[in-house]
Amino acid sequence: MLNRSHFSPKIREMRPVRLTIARVFVAAAIVIGGICFGLAGCGEQQGEMAPQKLEQDLETLDSSLKASIDDGVGAVVQTLVSLGPRVAGTPTIEAARAYLLEEYAKAGYVTNLQPFTYTKFQDNGSSLTVDQLLIEGHAINGSPAGTFSAPLVAVPDVGRANDFAVVEVRGAIAIVRRGEITFLEKANNAAEAGAVGLVIVNHDPDNFFGRLGGVAKIPVLALAGDEGGSLLDRLQSTALEADIEVNTAESSVTGRNIIAHLDGVTQPRILLGGHYDSVTDSPGANDNASGTAVVLEIARQLSNTALAHHLWFVAFDGEEDGLHGSRAFVREADPRFLFGLNAMLNFDMVGVNDGLKVSGASSLTAIAQETDRSIDDIGATGGSDHVPFIQAETPVLFFTRGLEPNYHTPNDRQVNPKLLDETVQIGLNVIEQLLTPEPADPALERE
Repeated sequence: MLNRSHFSPKIREMRPVRLTIARVFVAAAIVIGGICFGLAGCGEQQGEMAPQKLEQDLETLDSSLKASIDDGVGAVVQTLVSLGPRVAGTPTIEAARAYLLEEYAKAGYVTNLQPFTYTKFQDNGSSLTVDQLLIEGHAINGSPAGTFSAPLVAVPDVGRANDFAVVEVRGAIAIVRRGEITFLEKANNAAEAGAVGLVIVNHDPDNFFGRLGGVAKIPVLALAGDEGGSLLDRLQSTALEADIEVNTAESSVTGRNIIAHLDGVTQPRILLGGHYDSVTDSPGANDNASGTAVVLEIARQLSNTALAHHLWFVAFDGEEDGLHGSRAFVREADPRFLFGLNAMLNFDMVGVNDGLKVSGASSLTAIAQETDRSIDDIGATGGSDHVPFIQAETPVLFFTRGLEPNYHTPNDRQVNPKLLDETVQIGLNVIEQLLTPEPADPALERE
């Protein structure tokens, strides 16, 4: 049996919370503190369900799957979108958190919060000025700060080392197109060639938010494809001077994962998750109110069944800043808790694009494809909250519908409710398959 002694002192000091909040807009002003992370330690471990009871609930679930799912899942997305961008550490995500806590509590679940702290990169306003025209840009996450004037030099192709060998960028600000190699490789190649700054031009008309994934020696600025492309064209025939300002800083952010389960369930067989934060300036309908709503709807559908005694539901915070919520969850969990999981199901960006895609353990992707033959297995893929679980050797199944034009933009405001319903139903089917008792061996019964 797992107990509270299996966790770090930090975890053992937390307290469980049961919240009933009248309205999210009132709750937004509430400071939620003194919280509990219930990883296999907030109560006694549940025993196995009686096979007869489990089979009865499976039959009930099978019937419910044939019925249409109401629009509750779409309503969850719209409520989260109406709050605005849910950036980790902001009052808006506190409002979203209060709303989700209330919804899980209404569905009959015990809710706990797991706080964690991390250092967050901030862009406090970065730009490039050419011929007295100020062009707003985005500092690439991880870029050092810097403000200076220097010649602007176009680098051919995408900024590989041999691309810098054919131009002179020593003491200059290099400008190069996005694509094919990582931002950090581009920055390192520019620094090695003697550049004092790097501008990366998007391949789409708008700008983008990027992450270095390491330490760069020079400031790195992202520009929109329209404005950056115009500069690259001008540099083919004209020498230009530029003023670059990369205004970055770091701050400490406290995020909070939401954990929901039936009272007393300390060792689930399946953990379902999806992140509920979004990027700056984006209300995050598809990324990832969609996955958040699907996980909540699955919890609602199963709340009165024996199946729920084998499940935990987690809304991860801080995903957009580097999977901080899921990393904290895995880091602070006892290895025996993770070992006891048969599967971690992660839902991220499941409300746009017709084709549902999966990746993860081959045994789990096979189950998903058995429930719906139209599902594509896209192989190994990273970038979402299942990754820390893979690294902890927990079997994972990742559900997504892939990128779409409104990804990480202010226009990420709409999802297709039918696609959400479809994802909920497939998730329920997978859970049913995973929790169905193995049929008895007739030969063993005769002995």
